[in-house]
Amino acid sequence: MSQKANFPGDRGQIFDGVKIGRPATGALVGAGYRSLSDLPEDLAELSDLHGVGPRAVALLKDARGR
Repeated sequence: MSQKANFPGDRGQIFDGVKIGRPATGALVGAGYRSLSDLPEDLAELSDLHGVGPRAVALLKDARGR
């Protein structure tokens, strides 16, 4: 299976260059997020989305440099 970066709106394993897994990516895209800059300031809020767990939140925080 290819691990190339997904295009905006794709529900693969990669969200805006961050490999967070298919369920988390699907949850973010389904909620209307398309890039890291679209995400809320407090990424912990994303844990309310079904499919986004602590690992995905941590990876997104790292990608943002926080």
